[in-house]
Amino acid sequence: MSKIVRIPILPFQMANAHLVIGNQGCVLIDAGLPGSATKIERALSSQGLSFRDIEAIVITHAHVDHAGGAAELRERSRAPIIAHEEDLPHYKREVPMTFCPTGWAGRLFFKTPLPHESYTAFEPDVLLSDGDTLDLSKFGVNGIVKHTPGHTKGSISVELGSKEALVGDLLASGIFIGGLLRTGHAIRPPFEDDPQTVAKELFRLVDGGIERFYLGHGGALDAREVRRHAEALVRMHQQTKQT
Repeated sequence: MSKIVRIPILPFQMANAHLVIGNQGCVLIDAGLPGSATKIERALSSQGLSFRDIEAIVITHAHVDHAGGAAELRERSRAPIIAHEEDLPHYKREVPMTFCPTGWAGRLFFKTPLPHESYTAFEPDVLLSDGDTLDLSKFGVNGIVKHTPGHTKGSISVELGSKEALVGDLLASGIFIGGLLRTGHAIRPPFEDDPQTVAKELFRLVDGGIERFYLGHGGALDAREVRRHAEALVRMHQQTKQT
């Protein structure tokens, strides 16, 4: 059985990383913004752990609030970074990220410096390709990493044997991507490349038995709410086609 520890990178669950603590090891899911190492070290310490206990670092996608601290954390932990090749040009800082705002919050967020903040380039140690599944048991955790595109082309998620999943920014929750109000209500993240691909991946996860979803923005959601959100994305697409 794995233990999931949320690491608040920004207040009110507006940006989260997570620790997955298994029977034989610890895996960090996302690296937060540049300079997040102190917050992650504090979370590790609260569990009686240190950087040397991190066996692997999974980066769900290349946005700065998820990948920004990756280079520093690899240096401090000596743990390999796992990511997907579709986002590799962004990790290497060769190609700027593109942003497709999903509404007023995304458009407002896009005008702030945060999404455009630079971070230290890095090349992941383990690169997934389309269709790849990586078994995390070699890192002490009962789970797998799979490609779940839609938010970005190279987005990946962690599916645990406990029927829990850490899905990065496939969806978000709460008011203004946070934990102030309606924390159990799913919303679209501020940016999203392909909502219909997101819906497809969410349906796959729910139909595959995932019962609890942990998010990069906002609090955790149950499968029923995730299915409702995926169905709303499909309806949105149908309505767009009719207009």
